[in-house]
Amino acid sequence: MWLGKVVGTLVATPKDDSLTGCKLLIVKPLKFCHSQGDSLVVAVDAIGAGTGESVLVVTGSSARHVIGDPEAAVDAAIIGIIDTIELNQLLVEE
Repeated sequence: MWLGKVVGTLVATPKDDSLTGCKLLIVKPLKFCHSQGDSLVVAVDAIGAGTGESVLVVTGSSARHVIGDPEAAVDAAIIGIIDTIELNQLLVEE
């Protein structure tokens, strides 16, 4: 799992059938999260997140199971919207 901020949306009318009905969001990993640096990730939104929100993201087979299809063409899924983060006794508001 890693933490990110939703920075945009993505619309792709023609796409793999396993993505039909899925909302796709563009997520930028948070700087203190060491997973993917500054690269952007397209993630399936499983919970109704929106642009500007900080989110919890899973990748790999966990992401495919979130949408209920272990064979789906999914590499990342948003599974939570973050309210606050406390890191080393510092409160980080997102």
